Order: sequence, then structure tokens, then C-alpha cells
Amino acid sequence: MLGGEELSGNGGVTEPSVATVSASRGGGTLQPGKWLYRPASWFERLNPEVIFGRLGRLEVELGSGDGSFLVEWARRNPGTDFAGVERLLGRIRKLDRKAQRLGLANVRGLRIEASYCLEYLWPLGGVAALHVYFPDPWPKRRHRKNRLVNERFPGLASGVLAPGGDVHLRTDDDDYFAQMRNVLGSAPGFTEVETPVGLAEVVTDFEREFNKRGVATHRVSYRWVGGNPGESDQTSMTGPPGPCC
Repeated sequence: MLGGEELSGNGGVTEPSVATVSASRGGGTLQPGKWLYRPASWFERLNPEVIFGRLGRLEVELGSGDGSFLVEWARRNPGTDFAGVERLLGRIRKLDRKAQRLGLANVRGLRIEASYCLEYLWPLGGVAALHVYFPDPWPKRRHRKNRLVNERFPGLASGVLAPGGDVHLRTDDDDYFAQMRNVLGSAPGFTEVETPVGLAEVVTDFEREFNKRGVATHRVSYRWVGGNPGESDQTSMTGPPGPCC
């Protein structure tokens, strides 16, 4: 759940319990939770037209952190809609505040596990690009099954990607990067493509700190050139197994 904000009973953009609060910088006012979205049901696929009030190109960041990347990328691409998926409440609230400060109406935040959202919530064939930047590497061997980009990921990604849709990946972890390249590089229907220069220039909060310490960023992009949603894998696309959060 989003927690802390009052939510509309039939789902939608949050209605803040406090009308406005002072912006910490830049003047003006902020409405708590203005761009945080909670659907009427966590068990049905989302309708982007309902979320954004229009139907257009949609890009999703799985694990959006404090929103540093997403809000800047959204600012540079006002004709595209962007959704940030983040489990931690403090981080998703930062995304909301940053989007408001920049006056971005093309950004929404969803507080939920990224893997659940990918598998059960985004519309099949409705996403133009997935961004996965510096996900938890789960470095211990016994924990690697928890990694977001695993053997099931290509099938789930192909399910929500539109034809020609892209998956953009970044990490600082050598082993995780090798796994990313292995699972997507060997998945039917995916082909490696160059990461656009303009996209690579926009960094995340983690990336900025890593680069200051001299830690290199590994990045790679893949394009879905297959056919029907989920074609790269036979993973079931049926309903969710139970409560998601």
C-alpha cells in the first residue's frame, strides 16, 4: 500500500490529506502524493489512459529509487509518459516531489514490488521501454534467485513490451551484468542494440555516487523483435497468486 496518503476510493491519483506543503526549494507548493497512483485493484492489469489521462508512448522504470533518472528523462521527453515502480515509501515520495517541482504531468509513481508489477500489472504489449538500473545484485550465490533480471525476466518483459520495445539495463556488479547479458542475449525474440547516447547521459542517484568513486557503469540494451506478447517464454500470464503488498 502507499501509506500515509488518503487514496480515492475507486483508484487513481492520490488525494492528499493535507492540501499543500511548502516546497523545500524553488518556492511554490507541493501536494503530498499528487503523482502517486494506486489502482482500484492490484489484481487487474493497469490502464495507462486512466493513469495519465491520455494514451501515448509509455516507458517504465522498475526500481526507480529517488526518481533522479526518471524525472530528468521525463523532462527531456514531454510527449512520453513515464511510470516509476518502487517498493520503498521514502523513495517513491522523493519521485513525487521531484516531478512536482519540475511541473511534470507525464510522471506517475507506483509503490509495489517491481517483479510483481512486471508480471501482473502492466498491459500486455503496452510498454515501449523498460528501464532497470542498478537493481539489487544479491551477491551471495544462494540469494541470486531473488535477482529481478533472471531466467524468467525475458518472458515477462516480452509480455508487456510493444513490438520494437526496448529493455535498458545498468549495473555496477560484474557477475550480475554477465547474467543480464546471458539471459537476454540467449532469449528468443530479443536482439542487442546500442544504448542511445542521450539516454546514457542521464544518470541515476546510485550511478552518480558510484562514478564519483571511480566505479564503472555496465550498460546494455535489448530490443523485442519477436511476435506475440510473452513469445520468448512460456511463462503463464494468468492472474496473480495472491496479495501483492
